[in-house]
Amino acid sequence: MKLLKSLLLALALSLPLFVAAGEPVNINTADVATIADSLNGIGEAKARAIVEYREKNGPFKSADELVNVKGVGLKTVEKNRELIRTSAASPTKPVKPA
Repeated sequence: MKLLKSLLLALALSLPLFVAAGEPVNINTADVATIADSLNGIGEAKARAIVEYREKNGPFKSADELVNVKGVGLKTVEKNRELIRTSAASPTKPVKPA
């Protein structure tokens, strides 16, 4: 019985790790709420800053451009890279020189 309780506790504590990842989001078309809900470490204030930056400077060409938004750093971009879209189809990954 003690083992079962321990296993259930371990499962309950690890559950947030599995549900933490959001849905992929196009940062060029999504609204504030969608960006905040989809990206880890991005709340409503940072999502609003992303939308305002996009409206002022035009669409993002890559996820890496998010570091130009006040409050969004490289660690946040890296943590969310697989979720960030700038076009309809593919994730934005940095191009490695040949």
